[in-house]
Amino acid sequence: MIVSYTHADGTVESVSTDDLSAIESAVIESATGMEWDAVDTALRSQNPTAMRAVLWVNRKRSVPTLKFSDFDLAGWKRRTKARLEYPEICDMVEVLYRETREPEELDQMCGYMRTLAHEPADVDRALKELDPKAPAPAAAPPVQAEPVVVPADSASEPMS
Repeated sequence: MIVSYTHADGTVESVSTDDLSAIESAVIESATGMEWDAVDTALRSQNPTAMRAVLWVNRKRSVPTLKFSDFDLAGWKRRTKARLEYPEICDMVEVLYRETREPEELDQMCGYMRTLAHEPADVDRALKELDPKAPAPAAAPPVQAEPVVVPADSASEPMS
């Protein structure tokens, strides 16, 4: 998952859970009181505590003394999101392709996955890789460009 927070000035701070160390993942488990599988599920549900914990651990890389209890995300509901990355999409598409019998149902599920994907075109890419002979899925809706991403090591100011 990619967890991102859009600052008031439009810059985006983001982190992939694939880039977390085992220690950082354990710190997230401790802070949230959830096992990692539950954190992953919570991220898919846009749970504010799980998203906040991932961003907090990322921020702690540059501000080691930052406490979870002091770390807040102003306007979190509008400005924070967790999105699927390509490997997760591939896993989901494989299961859907195997278990879905009706093309319309597959199109509907893939449309939903596009809304949860960091890169919506990854859903179509995963479908094409799974079955190169498959008909093209329903067209993906146009996607607005994301704001500029701020590297984790340069984002040491408090979130507002």
